[in-house]
Amino acid sequence: MIKKIVAASVSITLAIAPMASYACTAVNVVAKDGSVVAGRTMEWAFDMKWELIANPKGTSIALSAPASMKLPATNVSSKYAFAAIAPGVLQGAPAYLEGQNEAGLAISGNFLPGFTEYQTVTPQDKKYVSVINFGGFVLGMFGSVKEARAEIPQYKVWYDPSEVKGIPTPPWIHYVLTDRSGDSIVVEFVKGQMRIHDNIAGVLTNSPTYDWHLNNVRNYLSLTSTATASVTVGKTNVTELGQGGGLLGLPADYTPPSRFVRAAYLKQFAYQPGNSNEAIQATGHILNNVDIPVGVARSTDGKQVFSDYTQWVNIKDLKNNRMKIANYANRTNFIEINLNDIFKSGKSKSWQVDKLPYPKNDLTAEFLK
Repeated sequence: MIKKIVAASVSITLAIAPMASYACTAVNVVAKDGSVVAGRTMEWAFDMKWELIANPKGTSIALSAPASMKLPATNVSSKYAFAAIAPGVLQGAPAYLEGQNEAGLAISGNFLPGFTEYQTVTPQDKKYVSVINFGGFVLGMFGSVKEARAEIPQYKVWYDPSEVKGIPTPPWIHYVLTDRSGDSIVVEFVKGQMRIHDNIAGVLTNSPTYDWHLNNVRNYLSLTSTATASVTVGKTNVTELGQGGGLLGLPADYTPPSRFVRAAYLKQFAYQPGNSNEAIQATGHILNNVDIPVGVARSTDGKQVFSDYTQWVNIKDLKNNRMKIANYANRTNFIEINLNDIFKSGKSKSWQVDKLPYPKNDLTAEFLK
């Protein structure tokens, strides 16, 4: 897979742009039996009051242009039921940055500051959608990556700061779409144009753009999962101190380029799981390597200090419509949700991610009996 990344890499000039600390990592894992699992971490420096929302088939989705354009708005009914996560601090319609639908299509939105420039709606345009509604639009209306890839370029995706209130930063977002066949794309908005990349790495982080990350992987071609066991120095046989030496040079910091490289190589070197349960575990182990404890990734604004941290982790089994989620306070206790039952209910419901009934999983009392 790394060779494919290199072959498909293209050069891009890194623009001089401010880098915010908001960090997210998404990883896709495909099992031997064809099961597809898509996981991601969500990092932020502010409490975003995240909400998990179940949307039944037929949910209304707004397709509108900026109000100043005075173009006709339409509401479409979703073709698919879906469950998705949105920041509760946002006033108005939920902006879904993570979720999956009943057809096995998933979406994850990651922060892309310094490079995102949304499209401009003109009086001649007939199809448009706010970036705030983009996640719900994709999950509600498309059943596969192939379908989304063909349809979404027909729409202008826009952002107007006057119509968005409650979030601490503009929604500079790029998205990874993955379906249960394993097909995956990355959708970005750069220089006012929509760009769609094949997600050949099966990984997405943050800035810079996806093609830059692919090119950057070429700096780490010497990494290997099998280290040199011993070397003769003069007349002395010097042996390795322990396994893992082939990964010396793997970046360990939390910048987006380093997290991309770390996740891509760990995904490449890990043995392929056999089924969806094993793929869920493999995804969790990879994401553990980009999990950010509060306090280790800080930024300052005057006298204020902010710390980016992993607010929650979500793992999506796209074959079986399962979701596993854990917040920061319960990182080792995932809540599992059978989405098939949720979708069949036809009900709309929301839960605060931080207030899900995380299990105690404490067996101490059992041992003391």
